[in-house]
Amino acid sequence: MTSNANPIIIHNGGCHCGHVKWQVETASSVIVWECNCSDCSMRGNIHFVVPRSKFKLLGESEHYLTTYTFGTHMAKHTFCKICGITSFYIPRSNPDGIAVTYKCVDPGTLKHVEIRTFDGKNWERSYEQTSIGRFSKSDQ
Repeated sequence: MTSNANPIIIHNGGCHCGHVKWQVETASSVIVWECNCSDCSMRGNIHFVVPRSKFKLLGESEHYLTTYTFGTHMAKHTFCKICGITSFYIPRSNPDGIAVTYKCVDPGTLKHVEIRTFDGKNWERSYEQTSIGRFSKSDQ
């Protein structure tokens, strides 16, 4: 839920080469997750989670995406076929949502970022302790 001090706005973003572009609707202040799972730690990914209904691919972006899965195959790690950047993906913790790489948001609309830790090496325990699953719910 947001207040008048943190209204919902549209953020634009995408990959490095510009072939993947999207919009995400969320507040200007977000909670981002730094995960230490094998994939996120290698990529240095830090992301925030939104309901899938708040995320929209733009133009021909879908043609430039490819997906990588591993382990449980719940997470769908999408990345640009041209530049290789993962600007968003479907996380295992929130299969009903989208994890947006916060550094892929165009500058100017994110005003505050709170970094929290998700222990992906101990996924089940961290999932229960962090309540990350609630971040993809529409009433968030």
